Amino acid sequence: MKQNCILLLEDGSYFTGISFGANPDENSSGEVVFNTGMSGYHEILTDPSYTGQIVTMTYPHIGNYGDMSDWTEVGPEDEVRTTIKARALVIRSLYRGMVPKGRKNLEQFLKENNITGITNVDTRALTIKLRKNGAQKGIIVNCEINNGVPDKDSLEKAKKIILDMPEMEGQNLIKDVGTSQNEIIGEDGKMTFAVVDCGIKANIIRELKARNVKVKLFPSTVKAEELLDSGVSAVLVANGPGDPSVLTEQIDMLKKIIGKIPVFGICLGHQMISLALGAKTYKMKFGHHGINNPVRDELSKRVFVTSQNHGFAVKEESLPDGVDLWFKNANDGSVEGIISKERNIASVQFHPEASPGPVDTSWIFDEYIKIAGGE
Repeated sequence: MKQNCILLLEDGSYFTGISFGANPDENSSGEVVFNTGMSGYHEILTDPSYTGQIVTMTYPHIGNYGDMSDWTEVGPEDEVRTTIKARALVIRSLYRGMVPKGRKNLEQFLKENNITGITNVDTRALTIKLRKNGAQKGIIVNCEINNGVPDKDSLEKAKKIILDMPEMEGQNLIKDVGTSQNEIIGEDGKMTFAVVDCGIKANIIRELKARNVKVKLFPSTVKAEELLDSGVSAVLVANGPGDPSVLTEQIDMLKKIIGKIPVFGICLGHQMISLALGAKTYKMKFGHHGINNPVRDELSKRVFVTSQNHGFAVKEESLPDGVDLWFKNANDGSVEGIISKERNIASVQFHPEASPGPVDTSWIFDEYIKIAGGE
């Protein structure tokens, strides 16, 4: 097949390839990141935390087992909106053969969601570039390619679009994801958690339901007074996209409830809780995106393999007194979790609900329940 499109990066470099799924347009743009998972492309594409990002899969052959709605990770109300949250998909080799009965092939799945993919890309070279120089803004565009060189006009138009794109740092993206109304999930339960939906993954709710926890789901705009008056045993702040430091409304809400009720967090929720406690966050060079990230429990000294997807992290030196480091990344030493027994706070940067990835840390949900007064 003839190359017909490129992935252009903000530094002016480009990668040629073949488009699949929907035709590229201005929406086929975002921050380009790489995910090291060998599988789980459906869950990755539908994870709300990837809002505003173009995902590059480092594993070379993608699509061979198809796509199935049961694997979708957008939260309850989000299912009536666009299923795929990532802006576009970059891969080395697209599987175009048969898939099991009841599943769609990857190209069909992208087309139905109006999302562009690009295949035949040198993803190894792209990943090395992102690791060396950091995540970059990018866009996928159709263009004439002769001898590996795209036509000049298409290149210039794409460059202008990238120049107008905002940086990920400073973006509030939770307004584009999550529920807009209160919802109760699971009428019966041994205890009730208020869950603040900043772009929650569906498996977080599944893990709570599996432990007989009734979920009161609230939008990210929920007020502190409503949470404190809701009659719940604890508040769990979920994952989501964008820069946590600009979410002043949510951070102020957390300041008002911390110390009055047990508060837990996952990913973005962990970052916002840390900010509410007075800590600082920073933009990572290329983030952690994959299903093989090792973390060390600083209390037990055990190491766990985790699923992760984040481009921001908490500065360890900024953690206040009375807040202990719970988990640390075994590769780069970054903060992966905090705990304060005095204030009934516990939060993790990684994804204990997995989907995709290992379930080594699903016990985190049991720990949250224990801190909240459950068995």
